Amino acid sequence: MEKVVILMSILLGYLGYSQSKLDSYIEAGLKNNEIIKQNNFDINKSMYALKEAQSLFYPTVSLNTNYTVADGGRTIDIPIGDLLNPVYSSLNQITNSNAFPSLQNQSVLINPDNFYDAKIHTTMPLLNFEIIYNKRIKSQQNSLQKIELEIYKRELVKEIKIAYYKYLQSVEGVKIYEEALKLVKENQRVNQSLFKNDKINRTAVLRSDNEVIRIQANLETAKQTSKNAQAYFNFLINQKLDATIETDQIETLPEDWLADNTQNREEIKKLNQVKELNETVGKLTKSYWFPTLSGFADFGFQDFDFEVNKDSRYYFAGLGLQWNIFSGNKNKFKLKQVEQDTQKISSQIDNVKQQLLLQYQISQNNLKSALEQFNANKNQKVAAKKYNEDITKLYKEGQAIYIELLDSQNQWVNTQLSTNIALYNSWIAYAELERANATFTLNQ
Repeated sequence: MEKVVILMSILLGYLGYSQSKLDSYIEAGLKNNEIIKQNNFDINKSMYALKEAQSLFYPTVSLNTNYTVADGGRTIDIPIGDLLNPVYSSLNQITNSNAFPSLQNQSVLINPDNFYDAKIHTTMPLLNFEIIYNKRIKSQQNSLQKIELEIYKRELVKEIKIAYYKYLQSVEGVKIYEEALKLVKENQRVNQSLFKNDKINRTAVLRSDNEVIRIQANLETAKQTSKNAQAYFNFLINQKLDATIETDQIETLPEDWLADNTQNREEIKKLNQVKELNETVGKLTKSYWFPTLSGFADFGFQDFDFEVNKDSRYYFAGLGLQWNIFSGNKNKFKLKQVEQDTQKISSQIDNVKQQLLLQYQISQNNLKSALEQFNANKNQKVAAKKYNEDITKLYKEGQAIYIELLDSQNQWVNTQLSTNIALYNSWIAYAELERANATFTLNQ
C-alpha cells in the first residue's frame, strides 16, 4: 500500500493540475442534466403524493344540497278520519254545534314533493390503519426515489471525470504528434540536404518522406479523436458539442482514498429501503384484521316550499365502525407473498454486498496496475529522450545511420504516447475506484 501511495504522489507531482475546473464542470453537469431534471420532477411528484396521503387524516367538509319534486309512487296511509271522526261527532252532539268538522283519511307520498335539503356534511377518520401505512409507504417511496437519483448522479460524475481525462489524454496526444511532425520534417530537410551533397543515398530521403506522411496521418487521427472526446464531454454536461473545454490543475488526493466504503453505497441503501417498504406493505396487509372507525356530522336546513325557520334547522351526527370478518383468506395469501418478497430482498442484499466489494477490489487493483505502468513508462520516457538526443547528434556527425536515428525517434515518440496514456489511465482508474467506493461528495 505504501508503494501505491508513493506512486500516486509521483503521479500528482507530475501532473501539477488542480480539479477546480473539473469540479465546476461536474457541478454544471449535475445541474443541467436532463435525466436528473426528470428525476427531480418524479421526486416532487412523490412528495405531493405524500402530502396527499397526510391529508387523509384531516376531516372532509362538503356542502350538499338537493331539491325534490314528486308525484305518484308509494304512499303512507294515515287513517286520521277513521280515528277522530267518531270522537268529533260525539263532541258536536254534546255541544249541540258543528265546532268539530269531519276529517278525511290522509295518504302521504313517500317521495317528498317540493322539498329541499341543504347541509354541511363532515366526515373524519378516527381509526384507520390503512391510511397510516399508506402514508408511511408514500414516504418510503419518496426516499427510494432520492436514493435512485443519487446512484445516477454518482454514475454521471464518474462518466464526466473519465470523459475529462480522456479529453486531456487526446489533447496531449495531439501535442506529441505535432512535436513529432516537427522532428520528422527536420529529418526530411537534413536528409534532402545530405542527398544533394551526395552524403546519403535516395533511400533515406524516401524513408524520411514516408515518416512525414505517417506522422501527419497519425496527427489527423489524434485531432479527430480529440474532437470526439470534446463532443462527448460537452454532451455529458449538456453544453454545445464544440464548446471549448478549459483545463486546470488537479488538486491533491486524500490520503485515505484506499479505505473500503462499499457498505455505505447507495445500492445497498436502496435495497434496505425496498426491504423496509415491503415490510410496511406487509403491515398494511395485516391491517385488514383491524377495525376502522370514522365519524360524521350534518348541519343544515330542510323544509317544504323553501321555507326557512327555526323548525327547519337540524343536525345529524354519528359514528361508523367497519370490521372485516372473512374474505376467503385473500389477505392471508397476500401476506405470504410479501414474506417471500422480503426473503428475496434479503438474499439480494447479501449478493449485492459481495458484488460491490468485488468491484472495489478490482478497481483498486486496476489503479495499482495503472500507477505501476505509468511509473515504468515515465522511466522509459527519460531513457528514450536521452537515447534520441545521442543518436541525433551522432547522425548529424555522420557516425550513425538513418535507421538508427529513425528507431530512436520512434522510441521517443512512442514512450511519450505510452506515458501520456498511462498517466490519464491512472486518473481514469482512480475515477473508477472513487465510484466503486462512493467517496465523491454529492451536493444535495
